[in-house]
Amino acid sequence: DPEIDRLLQNPVGKDWVTNGGNLTNQRYSTLKQIDTSNVKQLKGAWMTRLKGSGYGGKYSFEGTPLVKDGVMYIVTGNDDVFALNAKTGEFLWERWSGIDQKITSVCCGWDNRGLAMGEGMLFLGQLDANVVALDAKTGKEVWKTAIEDWHDGYGITSAPLYYDGIVYSGITGGEYGIRGRLTALDAKTGKILWRFYTLPGPGEVGADTWPAGNDQYSHGGAAIWNTPALDPQLGLIYFSVGNCGPDYNGAPREGDNLFCASLVALNAKTGQYAWHFQEVHHDIWDYDAASPALLFDTVINGEPRKGVAQAGRTGWVYILDRSNGKPLIGIEERPVAQEPRQHTAKTQPFPIGDAIVPQCAKPLEEYERYGCIFEAFWEEPTLIQPSGIGGTNWSPMSYNPETGYFYVPGTIRTSAFARYGQPYKKGEQYNGGTQAAPIGSEMSGTWTAITANTNKIAWQKNVPYRVGSGGGSTTTAGGLVFTGDPGGNIQARDAKTGELVWQFQTGFGVEAPPMVYEVDGDEYVAVAAGGNQGVGSANGDAVWAFSLKGQVNPLWPPPLPPTVAGPTGPIAEGVDTIKIGDFNIEYSYAPRRDRVKAGTTVTFANVGDTPHTATSFENGKIGSWDTGVINSGESKTITFDKPGTYYYICSPHPWMYGQIIVE
Repeated sequence: DPEIDRLLQNPVGKDWVTNGGNLTNQRYSTLKQIDTSNVKQLKGAWMTRLKGSGYGGKYSFEGTPLVKDGVMYIVTGNDDVFALNAKTGEFLWERWSGIDQKITSVCCGWDNRGLAMGEGMLFLGQLDANVVALDAKTGKEVWKTAIEDWHDGYGITSAPLYYDGIVYSGITGGEYGIRGRLTALDAKTGKILWRFYTLPGPGEVGADTWPAGNDQYSHGGAAIWNTPALDPQLGLIYFSVGNCGPDYNGAPREGDNLFCASLVALNAKTGQYAWHFQEVHHDIWDYDAASPALLFDTVINGEPRKGVAQAGRTGWVYILDRSNGKPLIGIEERPVAQEPRQHTAKTQPFPIGDAIVPQCAKPLEEYERYGCIFEAFWEEPTLIQPSGIGGTNWSPMSYNPETGYFYVPGTIRTSAFARYGQPYKKGEQYNGGTQAAPIGSEMSGTWTAITANTNKIAWQKNVPYRVGSGGGSTTTAGGLVFTGDPGGNIQARDAKTGELVWQFQTGFGVEAPPMVYEVDGDEYVAVAAGGNQGVGSANGDAVWAFSLKGQVNPLWPPPLPPTVAGPTGPIAEGVDTIKIGDFNIEYSYAPRRDRVKAGTTVTFANVGDTPHTATSFENGKIGSWDTGVINSGESKTITFDKPGTYYYICSPHPWMYGQIIVE
């Protein structure tokens, strides 16, 4: 598609035709009708509710809309696709996925991060591990290709990338013992052209970083959570790779475990390996490289350089030469804490520059063990910061070539890490431990401008909510950075100073990155507003667009997400059955807090679709009592004989908290 290929290769103007804006994933728009002098005049141009699609407790709404020739395309967490008039928000067509609502291979909420476009089609990955092509004019299905089977733990939440006749798609399922890969498909037919496995088999590059003589590499995770970037001149495609499996138990997978927690470059036409950089060796902390790779050009020591950057859950931005994968600024291998039973790596990479979040946990009275990043642990809970859900998770950063800054979202969160043994079973969760924020500990976020040619902080703003998991930033030639806010606001900051210069209450958690486009000479900023189940922000099914001519006023603020870890809500009296799951509470207990008499047998009933647990989390210990895995439709019981207060979490979903008060 020559026109789309041209738009993908050039700076973003009136159309936004791929998830990251163009092939660089910079999320930078050259539009500047809206700037620092007039942004305060922005109001809603329109708001459209997507007929309940993706609305409910199991969903997150993180998709970036695409706009081409005045038509907006948006996908929800239920893999439903809508075409809207980008000027008015009116429906043009809708495509309901009909996806199986009983899919169990979802680690972190039902989600879809966006679409790709080319050759008159839209492309999307689905939670059932299919890649689908739709006719962009009608929404009718053109082809569907199964990448894998969701029953075996696979799914797709990333937005694909289209370029030069090829559709590139990642795969998710790192918590389910999958074998990660990047798949290239023929855009016209859906035929698979090649696969690159992110867990190398015998004889492949990186195979020597896995134990010899077993098949751990075949179910060791290494998902691809986000959209690749591509450099047509170098002929390379770049993507970030997620955690190893089991997440927290390194015992069965001695070695550095390539290509987990890595940035990888391949020949974009053939899929042949070019280079890699591993951000975390032998990851046991769930320190995914989950945020998208971003391409940029800069000057270092007077010399022009071609860079690629990725913001990690470690809280660092990794800045490399995109031609060869070597550090542009400097990354040092330093000795780290050791735990022989975990086969911990002797050293870890430490980028020279500034971290965007604190790198050490503070001591807490109930916990004997605590430490800084890469602290080792075994079965005794150990406080570590950043947590495995800290730093920059799935949220994309942006880059403004005029300021030379990356705009990086971050989550500040401490976790107690603990390992336990867990055998691999195909299609089942495969975590090998857990991490959870201690009851009563604070959780917050940061927006940080990092200077691209020094990796130093230019400015940083603390915010009350965790912004590293859902939203992301987009920046413009108008000197602005647009971001979402789990409390319901879309916000604009001065790109040079970080000053908050505008915000608008959408009525729902804004956990998607904004985008920018132009129709009939008017610039618009648009964003999906529908919450994130992992952060606890308010669900919704809204798409908002804003312009200087807008007339739509803000809505009332939604219920706010928690800023302190632990169960919330009223205390129920005498309830002896606690439900887990269903449409509104898939990742929550109901009730979350309960008061019962001593001797009560409490039933934990999974009425949802995803396996859960109720695992004790109290007095600095994890698992003194535990239901074990409760599959959909199953129940487990625990009898509480002694008076006291009992806290618990879901081990594979440690943002779920419950409390039982026994009298």
